[in-house]
Order: sequence, then C-alpha cells, then structure tokens
Amino acid sequence: MTRVFSGVKPTGHLTLGNYLGAIRQWAAVDQHQSDALFCVVDLHALTVDHDPARVRRLSRQAATLLLAAGLDPQLCTLFVQSHVDEHARLSYVLECVATDGEMRRMIQYKEKSARERAGGGSVRLSLLTYPVLMAADILAYGTDEVPVGDDQAQHVELTRDLAVRFNQRYGHTFVVPKATVPRVAARVMNLQDPLSKMGKSDDSGPGVVYLLDEPDVVRKKMMRAVTDSGREVVYDREVRPGVANLLEILAACTGGNPEALGGVYESYGALKKDTAEAVVEVLKPVQARHKELCADPVYVEGVLRDGAEKARAMARPTVDAAYRAIGLLEPLSEPEPERVLNAAR
Repeated sequence: MTRVFSGVKPTGHLTLGNYLGAIRQWAAVDQHQSDALFCVVDLHALTVDHDPARVRRLSRQAATLLLAAGLDPQLCTLFVQSHVDEHARLSYVLECVATDGEMRRMIQYKEKSARERAGGGSVRLSLLTYPVLMAADILAYGTDEVPVGDDQAQHVELTRDLAVRFNQRYGHTFVVPKATVPRVAARVMNLQDPLSKMGKSDDSGPGVVYLLDEPDVVRKKMMRAVTDSGREVVYDREVRPGVANLLEILAACTGGNPEALGGVYESYGALKKDTAEAVVEVLKPVQARHKELCADPVYVEGVLRDGAEKARAMARPTVDAAYRAIGLLEPLSEPEPERVLNAAR
C-alpha cells in the first residue's frame, strides 16, 4: 500500500482550516486507502517562544481531536513525534546533507523570523532548521505521499531534494515522496483577513473558527466575516476573496461547488448564515466525540503509546540504514558474560 505521513503542530488550538484542509481527508480517505501515519509534531512547537505546560496541553488536545475527527488506531498509526527518537536522530544526519542557503530560502522561515525580529525577539536556530526535521519526519517512514496544504509544499520539495541528494552520495536509502494537496478548501482563509491563512497561531480570534468553538461563537464569527465591495455574490478568488472564502467553506461543508453556490445567493447575509449553520453541523459530531474521549484519558494514552511503539519499529530500520550509509559505526552490542569473565582472567 502507498504510505502516507502527515502531522499537526501543537502551537494553537486546531481550526476549521486544519479540519477542512487536511484532517477530514485523513479520516475519510487516507487511512482507508493507504498505510497512514499521523503525528502530533510537538518538537516543531519548540522553534519559537512557548509555554511548556501549554505545549503539553495542546499536544494532548490535538491527539484527542484527531481521534474525535475519525482517525481509527485500527486503520492508521497515531503518535506523538517526541515519543519516537528516530525523528531527532535522522534530523541531524539530514542537516549534514542540507545547506544553509536552502534553509534561508524557505518562505516560512523568512516570514516567521521577520515577525520575531519585529516583535523584539530573537530567532532560534531551530526555526531555521525545522524544515530538515520535517524532512526527517517524512523520510524515516519510507513515505510515498504527504498530504499538505499549499503553504507546506515547499518543505516537501526540500524533503525530496534531500532524499535524492543523500541517495546519490551515500547509496539508495530513502523513498522520494511527493506532496498531495486537497482540491477544495486546501487553504481556508482568515475570516477577518481573507488574504491570510486561518492559522492556529493567529492572534485575530474573530477571524479563526476553532474546532471546539461553541455553535453561537461560530455563528458570531461567520456573521462578522469580512466580505467585499459590491453586493453580488460571485466566486472570484482574486477580485472577491472574502466572498470566495465563504463559498469555499460552505462548499467544503456541504459537498457543493463554490462556483455554483455563488449563483444561489442574493445577499452576503444569507450566505454567511448558511455557511455558519453548515460549519456548526460539521463540527457537532467532532465536538461530541471529543467530549467522550476527554472522559476516558486512559484510552487516548493507550493509543499514543501503541502508536509510538509501532512507529518506532517502522522508522528504526531506515534511520539505522542512513547512519550506516553516511559513515557512522554501528552500536556495539553488550559483551556476553562468559567472554567478560574470560577476558578478566
């Protein structure tokens, strides 16, 4: 089967954009049609200033929400990144293959480092190198496909480059993966700024719908969504990004087509109301299941423990092979007791 790997970063509460753009497809399609691994990539959350207790809390919440959204541990492997040492082991080896120029060309590094400096903060080295850790996440498992939003496509291209370079220099070790991008709602935009992605780390609360938002909160955010000049409801991402965002969300929630839905509405108010109700209905079963799982933390812990054990067994042979290929000595086994005794004599 095709092997698929993807993950979520616990830097904020999971959003409608995370669900419509990725998680729903993981549950409905990927785990059924592929050998799928899904990971809470908590090491990536350490690249910026953070509260340790919050990272732990958000990591647990993210894992619980992934289960609530339909990921089935009988069909896929769900685990926490830091529970599998092979990610960090392989990351350093790949840093020895990557170049400084490649890292500094990453768009997300440019944007995030600029924000850090503008806020008077310092830029951590891990922010520069985290695309290599992401490459290690993917390559450790012999991944064939990486379902990502279009904002992460550059990182998958880097992963491909590193895999090819390593294979050429040190012998064939890694599968060269490819990115797959969902067709509809691959990038849900901020309701208050439809030119920006609806992100977990976004500070503009009114523009972000979180998976655990109460129905009335969802309705309020949708009704306050920024639209465009004029009154005609037309799907045009370039000219009318606000309306286009609402139509894409509505289409993703109802299985419709954003272009066709544009011809149904005569007012922005009606579009916002229907979009709000569609979102509430989509989130209702996820929130109900999340509540059940929160009441059974032992089950969630068991899933993550078993997932990490399975992931570790899958990743170790590839990472060990990479260590051998690049020139590192294999670990020495413990000497047998009799041999130690004879040597002492």
